[in-house]
Amino acid sequence: MKHLSAAALSLACLFLAAGCSKAGDTEPAAPPPPKPIAVVNGASISPDVWELFIRARHNGKGAGDLSAEEQSEALDELIRMYVGSQEAEKQQLVTGETSARLELVRHSSLTDLLFKKFIEGKETTEEELKAEYDRRIAELPGSEYRARHILVDDEALAKDLIVQLDQGAKFEDLASKYSKDGSAQQGGDLDWFIPGQMVKPFADAVQQLEKGKYTATPVKSEFGWHVIRLEDTRTTTPPPFEAVKAQLDPLVRQKKFQDHLDGLLKTAKVERSLPASDAGPKVE
Repeated sequence: MKHLSAAALSLACLFLAAGCSKAGDTEPAAPPPPKPIAVVNGASISPDVWELFIRARHNGKGAGDLSAEEQSEALDELIRMYVGSQEAEKQQLVTGETSARLELVRHSSLTDLLFKKFIEGKETTEEELKAEYDRRIAELPGSEYRARHILVDDEALAKDLIVQLDQGAKFEDLASKYSKDGSAQQGGDLDWFIPGQMVKPFADAVQQLEKGKYTATPVKSEFGWHVIRLEDTRTTTPPPFEAVKAQLDPLVRQKKFQDHLDGLLKTAKVERSLPASDAGPKVE
């Protein structure tokens, strides 16, 4: 069922024979809309658009901070923008990816406005911050790893490097000479990391190695072919709560907003029609 907006309903009531209010009642007149800064082929440039444009073009300054000449030049630029966009629509250029990008920007901007309204005046409590800290600490892996690697584009070269290592070549020297990764300057040293920081094939291989051992076969990832040597492991030491409390606040706020969106989703009418993929339907 369609619902009339408040404005449409008020307008309809004016034309009803019975009227919407008792005789003699008067409603306060709505304030007139602000006068546009300019009108381009019937399209009004509102004061809000004008001020936003000025701030974007002049490092946060308002229109009142500019001279009359600067304001005139800025308005000329904005009018050209309107003329250009109107011509693009006239030529039906807003299609395909361009149309999709504009739609995504619109929905993203509106959702961001809703987020700002949602968190307005809502302070994150110490208990909420501590709960988020505990949850994330519980998700940390038990160990950190330090490894070196040699990254190359060719599997045959990677296999040859393993042969050279088997024959006594120094891993650091081969990494410095052959690796295309930025770590080559450090002999392939990647410093300490947790598995989640690495691509899965790399992380899986590192966790299967013994300290001081290197991979017997090259490891393929989206970046190329890796030869990996595990240098050391240590128990993960989580940062203290006070050190990361400020970083947790936006995470808690975002999670609250996500829960809010999930609540809205429960009452939304959604029809999904994803195109079929080669992988087949997802089983949940």
